[in-house]
Amino acid sequence: MSREKRVIQKTRYHITHIARQGDTIAARRQRFGWKAFVTNAGQELLSLQEAVLCYRNEYRVKRIFNRLKSRVHIAPLFVKLNEQIEGLTYLLTLGVRVLTVTEFVLRRSLETEQARLPGLHPENKQKMTDKPTAERILKAFSDISLTIIKHATGEDILRRLTPLSGVQEDILQRLGLGAALYGQLEIPAIGT
Repeated sequence: MSREKRVIQKTRYHITHIARQGDTIAARRQRFGWKAFVTNAGQELLSLQEAVLCYRNEYRVKRIFNRLKSRVHIAPLFVKLNEQIEGLTYLLTLGVRVLTVTEFVLRRSLETEQARLPGLHPENKQKMTDKPTAERILKAFSDISLTIIKHATGEDILRRLTPLSGVQEDILQRLGLGAALYGQLEIPAIGT
């Protein structure tokens, strides 16, 4: 039997010198050009530096679609009618908007008061953050449960909620909701 022979050669390189190529770097900088920033805010309201910082900190469209694909799992859609696809897409984008607004309002409140929240990182409960993600905010409420006891007639006679932790109360307060709103979901037992 005659078999075709193969030669495998491994080559290994070792870098011994690195030199900065100033002309090449300058040419690339020139080629990439300028970035345009446009705003309807006057210069007395927003300087160029503040406008650039606002742009860098904005909630980008790309991040919204990333959330739809990775967290909300928009793909694949198993629907047949165009109306179903449109409706589901609107519903999911509404959900992402709620996440984005929640995150924005909480971060703005923390920034205004120069505060930080503990307990949003399960790997380190002591870690403090002033830029919580909406996913971590929701995760902070994942242990909440509502127990409903119904009468034979179908009427609710008792509703019990898991008590809020200090961090949960703080989050609700910063979102402008407050713990009182949460408490309204509960129907206490008769005689309490």
